[in-house]
Amino acid sequence: MFSTLKNAWKIPDLRKRILYTFAMIAVFRLGSTVPVPGIDSAKLAAAFANSEDGLLGLFNLMSGGNFKTFTIFALGISPYITASIVLNLLQIAFPSLEALAREGEEGRKKIARYTRYLTVVLALIQGIGFSLGYFQRFFLNPGAFSTFISVLTLTAGTAFLMYLGEKITENGIGNGISLFIFAGIIARVPSSTFTTINNLRIGQVHLVQVIIFCIIAVAIISGVIFIQQGQRKIPVQYAKRVVGRKMYGGQSTHIPLKVNQAGVIPVIFAISILMFPLTISAFFPGSGFAVFVSKWLNQTSILYNVLYAILIFAFTFFYTNITFNPIEVSDRLKTNGGFIPGIRPGKPTAEYLGKSLNKITIVGGLFLAAIAILPNFLGALTNTSFSFGGTSLLIVVSVSLETMKQIEAQMLMRHYEGFLS
Repeated sequence: MFSTLKNAWKIPDLRKRILYTFAMIAVFRLGSTVPVPGIDSAKLAAAFANSEDGLLGLFNLMSGGNFKTFTIFALGISPYITASIVLNLLQIAFPSLEALAREGEEGRKKIARYTRYLTVVLALIQGIGFSLGYFQRFFLNPGAFSTFISVLTLTAGTAFLMYLGEKITENGIGNGISLFIFAGIIARVPSSTFTTINNLRIGQVHLVQVIIFCIIAVAIISGVIFIQQGQRKIPVQYAKRVVGRKMYGGQSTHIPLKVNQAGVIPVIFAISILMFPLTISAFFPGSGFAVFVSKWLNQTSILYNVLYAILIFAFTFFYTNITFNPIEVSDRLKTNGGFIPGIRPGKPTAEYLGKSLNKITIVGGLFLAAIAILPNFLGALTNTSFSFGGTSLLIVVSVSLETMKQIEAQMLMRHYEGFLS
């Protein structure tokens, strides 16, 4: 691994991309220290000093720790993720949008522009809800002007993060949106480690609990790597054909069907959906709906974990079918003279690929759901609480693997041997 990173650093173009990515993440972390104007930071810190679960925990995870301190990036990139989900669902409901998505680069640019517009609208709605609801009591001078400045700052912060994320994806290494969540989780490691050591010293946390957490962390990391790297290779044979005086084709290859084709995206999508009722409850603090959401949609409730698992499983199939279309793959194989041994080209090939993909996607979806909710149930049963649950570790490991794969691909293009191959 270190040899690969060393070789990557020697390549000017790749070194530029890595430095660009780090620079954008540094800007994100710098903005994470700037509170919303007019907020009483000391009062806010005292109120949420020991709150990591439930409502705050969900938003804090997606915002990279900014929600708890109510900084300019408090909304994080969750409005962007929600907007992406909505646009993807609308493509299924409206044929015109689906046709636009298939127009190539120009169509994708238009959908990306619609996603940005919807992101700003959602950020505006969330900003109004939080400024009028949960955080109104923390303003130094509560009123219309302070609320307006807060909403404007939060919306601008989300729009700026969206811009930075797209720039990382375009000019850097990795997926910019995922990297921001990754950076926010990693940034909490030093303080969380120090807090754990201090609690262990004073007897508030037992050594057995720490050991249990370490075992769970190692198991999750190992499981994520195993599933992320797992794939089924569908053999493909290309028929020989004569073009002029030359013969082409005849070689054998394969189509790799990954067990977890969707990566960590279903987990992020599921959290975004579960955050929707929490956002609505922010408009009505103290109401019966807010009390219901706070009681039943916290990370230790059975309803939350059941919904969480179902959404992850559903989004795994949804996103996999978006990223891998068996009909298109079958048509492409047929056009290029390729076929799966024992399977007729055309519709039978598409059906075979679809069935094969569904079978391994079931395993991937169940795995993601189990990894995400298992620590929550364990914490409830053992009466322990950890700052980093299964979701956090899942996101960190998955994003790390995907980023390193991109570096690996860049290295292989330049004939360097990587460590993941």
